[in-house]
Amino acid sequence: MKTLEFISIDAWTIIFQICNLLILCLLVKKFLWKRVMAVLDARQKEIDDIYDAAGKDRQDAAQLKEDYTARMSGAREEADRLVKNAVDTAHNRGEAIVNEAKAEAAHLKQKAEGEIEQEKRKAYSELMGEISGMAADIAGRMVEREINADDHRELVEEFIKSAGEAS
Repeated sequence: MKTLEFISIDAWTIIFQICNLLILCLLVKKFLWKRVMAVLDARQKEIDDIYDAAGKDRQDAAQLKEDYTARMSGAREEADRLVKNAVDTAHNRGEAIVNEAKAEAAHLKQKAEGEIEQEKRKAYSELMGEISGMAADIAGRMVEREINADDHRELVEEFIKSAGEAS
């Protein structure tokens, strides 16, 4: 019956085992438990600090993103405003240049028309002077001699030739 000894339960052995376990637990609690708990608490505090820092960094990043978005929209509005002002200024300057050119063209046209009118009067005066000179010349020739129809025709043709050469 030796096989029964392997399976048998000895009450004293169980009591000593329980006592050993309790003594071991008391020793661990007395000497190691506080140190192990202090290390675990320190590690937990480090982890909590890392999570807090990550949360703060996330909030800072969100704030920076919001500031960046606000600045970008403000910059876009400012750029649009500047472009609009530049376009308006260019448009106004273009209109001013066109108006100046129109005024100058009108002035030059008026001046040219005046010069043309003056030249017309001058040419008319010169022509009248030449015609009156020719008429006086013809009248003088007619007075010098008596004119018949052939002489009259000859004088008129001579007058027309001299008027054609003069012009």
